[in-house]
Amino acid sequence: MAGHAPAIRIKPLPNAKVAIISSSWHLDICNDLIAGAQRALSAAQVKEVEVQYVPGSFEIPLAAQFAFEAGFDAVVALGLVLKGQTPHFEYVCQGVTQGVIDVSLKYGKPIGYGVLMCNDLEQAIARSGRAGSKEDKGYDSAIAAIELLHLRNKN
Repeated sequence: MAGHAPAIRIKPLPNAKVAIISSSWHLDICNDLIAGAQRALSAAQVKEVEVQYVPGSFEIPLAAQFAFEAGFDAVVALGLVLKGQTPHFEYVCQGVTQGVIDVSLKYGKPIGYGVLMCNDLEQAIARSGRAGSKEDKGYDSAIAAIELLHLRNKN
């Protein structure tokens, strides 16, 4: 584990419009991540939240771009890429990460990044927010997006 998430006081954002974009692969893990993100957005009193599914993690950046073009203020990107026996893992991880960065910077809008990139399913479960897991990356990713929206609104 990289450590514990910082303690952040959740400030309300009732007028924010947030898209949660999730991969359709490993839906059991992704649904746990979505639940964590929804919990964080609810704590921030975000009233307009839409969950959108894409085929895989590689498609998340383009879906985030579509969401921003449709008027969403922030995106929470969720997925799981498991390491296999081929270089496919590295290409997908690099592509989705760079794509998310590019879209966020292009639109000047936050994307909370919760795409897990794990060696095995045990690592993913430990980060999924499921009962008994050590981390909740869906929650953490939504908190990151919320904090960046506050920072953007402040400037």
